[in-house]
Amino acid sequence: MSEKRRSSIGFGSTYRKGSQAPAGAHAISSVLGGQVWMVKPDKKADVSHPCLWMQAGAVKFKNCSNYYDCTTCNYDQAMARKVESGKQLSWQAAMKRQPDMDRVCRHSLTGRIDRRTCAYDYECAKCDFDQYFEDVWTAKTKSLPSEIQNVKGFDVPMEYYFHDGHAWARIESGGYIRIGLDDFTLKLLGEADGFDLPLMGKELDQGRPGWGLKRKGNLADVLSPVDGVIMEVNQQIRETPRLANREPYSDGWLFMVRTPDVKATMNKLMTDRSSLSWMNTEVEQLEGMIEDVAGPLAADGGVLANDIFGNLPALGWQNLTRKFLKTG
Repeated sequence: MSEKRRSSIGFGSTYRKGSQAPAGAHAISSVLGGQVWMVKPDKKADVSHPCLWMQAGAVKFKNCSNYYDCTTCNYDQAMARKVESGKQLSWQAAMKRQPDMDRVCRHSLTGRIDRRTCAYDYECAKCDFDQYFEDVWTAKTKSLPSEIQNVKGFDVPMEYYFHDGHAWARIESGGYIRIGLDDFTLKLLGEADGFDLPLMGKELDQGRPGWGLKRKGNLADVLSPVDGVIMEVNQQIRETPRLANREPYSDGWLFMVRTPDVKATMNKLMTDRSSLSWMNTEVEQLEGMIEDVAGPLAADGGVLANDIFGNLPALGWQNLTRKFLKTG
């Protein structure tokens, strides 16, 4: 691993995907781009997602391992107990020692917003902006994949997780999970007339029908990729369903979920790399179904067009949803 590569991505000297460290290893559970990594830092390591306590100068090195959801963070709670016992300086007290212009908002410290001066002397519970940021801004702001791979005409974003029913999930700031339908399903079934989306407050069960896609009298049930409670629904999708087809991994997201155990929930899904081979298998199965109905495909390895069902209704709506969405 070159020094240049290490410094640019911000990992320590050794790292690997997953939330469990090997026996005897002194590694930190961290998050980068919506994925859980185990990081073993060295003296030259940069921090990819610095903990609030580190940014305030209260501790020397700590990567955030809880998606900046401090209220459910075991580390934050343990540090608070040390503060109460007089054995530790709080991050708030550390920030109050800074010059006035350096007393920035905790969300600026963690890199989630631009520089913003704290106006409430780090009494976050009394801050209107803090509540707005956690409850409104984070939930409404779209995801933007940093890298997208293409598998025979179907986009697969890196740093996202996938359920085998073709829904995607992405971990957001504060422990929210953003949910959407993948490019494969939207090209397979064509442009939706509407989505039957759950209401805010509804509880979803992983692997059970959670919402539906409507098109020309047909309804496709979609399995929920995660357990959790609906916290926000994308109103743009209700008004403009075709947005999901145009931007499935950004503006076309469907809703946001909160779950009590993010890591356990996401461990049941496919990571980006494993989803590539899975997607390749799914496309091969689709090609086989098309050949059964329309004859051999071109031998040049071309890609499939948009609206596959619309162009070849003989494939059967229920056959497609049963095969690929695991419903119908």
